[in-house]
Amino acid sequence: MSKYTALWEYIQRNGSPSMKLSFDEIHDIAGIEMDHSFLRYKKELTQYGYQVGKISLKERTVIFNRID
Repeated sequence: MSKYTALWEYIQRNGSPSMKLSFDEIHDIAGIEMDHSFLRYKKELTQYGYQVGKISLKERTVIFNRID
């Protein structure tokens, strides 16, 4: 089980074609601060039918897109 499993499951349950979450929202969902390891773990998201679209450090947001 990954430290981001709660986040991946949340995104999958939401079912939206695209979803934008702030770093704070990710913290609330996953229960952890988002850090550089997110880049390594993000590949797990494809197992849930989604991928990371864009990470904005300036806006402190991440866009997730459903894989068609």
